[in-house]
Amino acid sequence: MSGIHIVTDSTSDIPAEILKQYDNITVVPLKVMFGQEVFRDGVDLSPAEFYRRLTATKEIPRTSQPSPGEFLEVYQKLADQEQQIISIHLSSHLSGTVQSARTAGSILNYQDIEIIDSLSASMGIGLIVLAAANAAKNGHSYKEIIDLVIKIRNNLKIYFLVDSLEYLQKGGRIGKARAFLGTLLNIKPILRVNEGIVHPYEKIRGKAKALNRLIEITSHEITPGTSVECCILHAAEPKGANRLKDMLLEKFPGINVIFADVGPVIGTHVGPGTLGIIFYTY
Repeated sequence: MSGIHIVTDSTSDIPAEILKQYDNITVVPLKVMFGQEVFRDGVDLSPAEFYRRLTATKEIPRTSQPSPGEFLEVYQKLADQEQQIISIHLSSHLSGTVQSARTAGSILNYQDIEIIDSLSASMGIGLIVLAAANAAKNGHSYKEIIDLVIKIRNNLKIYFLVDSLEYLQKGGRIGKARAFLGTLLNIKPILRVNEGIVHPYEKIRGKAKALNRLIEITSHEITPGTSVECCILHAAEPKGANRLKDMLLEKFPGINVIFADVGPVIGTHVGPGTLGIIFYTY
């Protein structure tokens, strides 16, 4: 057996119903800890159960990256099958996950493995992974797929709004968005991920205006006539996400939009109520 296999981690937040369609993607889970309870992200804990627990406790849970040994087990199995491996992971500015993967790769000492820092998070990683997996299914070469991953990574846009900066601050992932701390009541911070770091973008008063602004920002980034891959994601906020999807489809009729939950690990750091748009053009 030989071919090209894509490895990622659970912070890619690819919906389970989509993952089922791909036999060439393997997801290595991170962990979420509520006190002494340890859950594998996306395996032992669904987004719905995670947000129920999160809102029921005052203590923000902890998260943990996979060990090099967990990656090594996956890589070894694929190497034994003579698979060429492309491993795509959460931004190194947000987690040590990609470093764990690189440590495993150096231990394996296998020629056909490429470990890539996505400089992204959530379905930003997910869109890259899906593009790579589709390219592999369509017969593209190992090098062509690596080049495609880098191209999409450099073109990817992530804009999101949070109900509160509390989770980003306490989790230590606030990045340059620290400038927005202490804002007035009902101000909704719009943030972006750039070069793998969370940056402040704009402060909007009220959620409805913030949703409109997300659509405006997206519209300015998309050149008419270009093809777009897009995801709308939410953290226990399906009503807002559906509204955002309707607004996007009104602006861009016929656009393909993936609808995804923010999973437990990313949700730990952004908190419930988060809404976002992730896209790239080609």
